[in-house]
Amino acid sequence: MKIEILPSLLAADFGRLGDEILRAEASGAEALHLDIMDAHFVPNLSFGPDVVALAKRTAPGFSRNVHLMMSRPDLYLEKFAVAGAQTIQIHVEADCDLHTELKRIRALGLKNAIVLNPETPVERLEPYLGEIDEALVMTVHPGYGGQSFLADCLPKVTWLRERKPQLDVMVDGGVNAETAVLAAKAGANQFVAGSYLFKQSDMKAAVSGLRSSVSSPL
Repeated sequence: MKIEILPSLLAADFGRLGDEILRAEASGAEALHLDIMDAHFVPNLSFGPDVVALAKRTAPGFSRNVHLMMSRPDLYLEKFAVAGAQTIQIHVEADCDLHTELKRIRALGLKNAIVLNPETPVERLEPYLGEIDEALVMTVHPGYGGQSFLADCLPKVTWLRERKPQLDVMVDGGVNAETAVLAAKAGANQFVAGSYLFKQSDMKAAVSGLRSSVSSPL
C-alpha cells in the first residue's frame, strides 16, 4: 500500500493560512487534511468551504482531503465539492443515510471515506466496506487538536486491513514519529498529523522522517 502523509490544517497558524498551506505542500506530503467541525457533532467550530477554496487557490496541485465532523454532512456535500474537496470523509455516526451519501460523493467525482470515532465498534463499518475508497480510524476523540494518541483504537485498523487488504486505512489524532509506527504495524497506510508537523521548523524533514519510520515499522 502507498504511504501517505497528510498535515492537518487545524494545527496551522490561522493568521497566515496561505503560507501554512504552501509550507505543507512544500513538505512533500501527499495531501492537506481539512477538519470541518460544526460545533454540534463535535464540541468545536473550525472552518467551512471558504478555507477549502483558499487551499485550492493557494496550492491547486496539492490534494485536499476534507473530513466532515458534522451531524448532517449530507447538507453540505455539494458546497465542499464546489469549493475544491477531492476526498470527502463522513462519519458512520452521522445523522444521514450513509449508503446514499457515499454514492453521492462519488457521483460528484470525488473519493469517499467513512470515519469511525474511538467509542464506536469497528463492526459498524461492515455494511459499507464495498462502497468506500478510504476508512479513517480516529485515534483521539474528535473536536480538538493536540490530544494524546489512543492506542486501544489500533485493533480497528487491523480489522479493516484484514477485511479489505487493498483499502486505504487512515489514522488521525495524536500522530507523531512514535505513534505512527504503532499505527503502521496495525495496518494503517495514511497518517494525518497536525501539531506534530506544524510545530516543526523544518516540516519537510519531519514528513520525510515520518514516512521513513512508517515505511519499515518492523
